Amino acid sequence: MKTDSIFYKLFLTIPSSFFELIGIPGNEAKNYKLTSREVKQLSFRMDGLFVPTNVNSDQPFYLVEVQFQPKEELYYRIFSELFLYLRQYQPINPWRVVVIYPTRSIEREEAHQFGDILTLERVQRIYLDELAKTNSLGVEIIKLVIEPEETAVDLAKSLVEKTQTQLTDAVRQENIIELIETIIVYKLPQKSREEIAAMFNLGDLKQTRFYQDAFADGQLIGEDIGEQTGQQKAKQEAVARMVKLGLSLEVIAESLDLPLSVVQQIANSANNN
Repeated sequence: MKTDSIFYKLFLTIPSSFFELIGIPGNEAKNYKLTSREVKQLSFRMDGLFVPTNVNSDQPFYLVEVQFQPKEELYYRIFSELFLYLRQYQPINPWRVVVIYPTRSIEREEAHQFGDILTLERVQRIYLDELAKTNSLGVEIIKLVIEPEETAVDLAKSLVEKTQTQLTDAVRQENIIELIETIIVYKLPQKSREEIAAMFNLGDLKQTRFYQDAFADGQLIGEDIGEQTGQQKAKQEAVARMVKLGLSLEVIAESLDLPLSVVQQIANSANNN
């Protein structure tokens, strides 16, 4: 599963879920926007930044990292990016770092270099498998990402029902349901689109937007997604949508398994249309 793009889309769709995840009331989300910032010295982009909408407040900004694979150099990168960002932008707001792991076993602390920093209140590490049950719809959707395959569909159905019950805004309701369905599609790569459609009573799965997001990159095993031109068109549409969501070109390229140069061409073409 392309967890980075899933989480960024989730936080864009339900920004309150991030704050509830770190133990802060979800209504704090109204004071923030999720954005990305380029650090010019090394030409890299920090994609998961929750920045206060009121820069003159004492609210912190949050650097968010989602890590589902062991990576020895992770904290070297996070803190080097953080301090280069501080040097370049010199923000008034204090910094916070939040790292989201599926389990503790994925984390590589590098305690000899970062042990003291990791104990700071400014640094928060979230282990999804240790989260307590909650009434937060957003946090439960986050937990769906690591739900065992045998129970994931039932949980997803209950989350869809909860979405339909709790939300009155039809557009927001639709966006969240599609996000839930997208997670399930990525979690069940061995299932055909007909099988997944039957699970959710989705009808013609191929016509839904989340089908295009999840299937357009050809990741699902054994699926005949169509002719090459159709695949290219689907990828172009996926790139355009992800750009509108605010994701960086680097994250889009990784999510869709496309060369960065191709993503740049598609994005430029979309901007010129």
